[in-house]
Amino acid sequence: MNSVHVLAAGLLTTLQDAGRPGWRHLGVGSAGALDAWSHALANRIAGNTDDAATLEITLSGPVLRFDVATCIALCGARIDARVDAQAIPMARPVDLPAGTVLELGACHEGARTYLAVEGGFAVPEILGSKSTDLRGGFGGMRGRALAMGDVLPLASRATRAVAAVHAASWWIEQAPDDDPFPTIRILPGEAPDVIEALCDGPWRVDAASNRQGLRLQGHALTPDTARERISEPVFPGTVQLPPDGRPIVLLADAQTHGGYPRIAHAIRADWPKLAQLRPGDSLSFRSCTPAAARRALELQRQRFARLALAIEGRSRAC
Repeated sequence: MNSVHVLAAGLLTTLQDAGRPGWRHLGVGSAGALDAWSHALANRIAGNTDDAATLEITLSGPVLRFDVATCIALCGARIDARVDAQAIPMARPVDLPAGTVLELGACHEGARTYLAVEGGFAVPEILGSKSTDLRGGFGGMRGRALAMGDVLPLASRATRAVAAVHAASWWIEQAPDDDPFPTIRILPGEAPDVIEALCDGPWRVDAASNRQGLRLQGHALTPDTARERISEPVFPGTVQLPPDGRPIVLLADAQTHGGYPRIAHAIRADWPKLAQLRPGDSLSFRSCTPAAARRALELQRQRFARLALAIEGRSRAC
């Protein structure tokens, strides 16, 4: 079987695809790639569909040995990637010969990098997805992060004649928009009296953050009205306010219900920015309207469509 061997695990590397929507009413979260933009872009560059499973690498990556020749792509945070002494570039297809050992080191200018392999990974689907649900302990590689000694089967059965590592001369601009500063646009929630204070910022990402949510450090927020609450539905992007007054922005591994006030919701177009925030990074919030949120998402989708056409054209020319 065509496969990839994990020689070193990295800090937190998981198999993720586009997630498993449609199960939240049964208490099952969506999981999936936190930075869906970088995940889909890496897949397109590697010749896959947008929802093929990739490796989501957090802060520091694994060391992998490829049994067969293949094509890979790296997108997201800039990462130290090498084969022997040769640096592997980002955002372009890279051919690897059989037996290649790919060393993935520290992430820079972001928290997560996505590694797509031509054809994707042949792990079983659970509830329609190959994504790893770390909280539920299922999906991906037995519901956990990669560990040394794991063997990841590849879906592609094609054989490639690759004599040496070769990176394409072309590359793709990775940014989902033209605003690199981490300003997150939000829709007001059920405590409108704290929105102005929330947007006053800045906030800093706490070290206790994870795939479930970003915990923020800053001035404590206090709603005008405090009351006992029952658990209510929450979703990735929901901004919760715990009793300590420091917000939590939920991410892809968010629980399905929560009892904290839902003070705002980060718009979907800005989820890739949330995914790339590291502990200690600063961010701010800006209030947004539903119409502006829809427009931002539409512009982002149009941008991706243009990039996908460019990738297809360049791949045909190779």
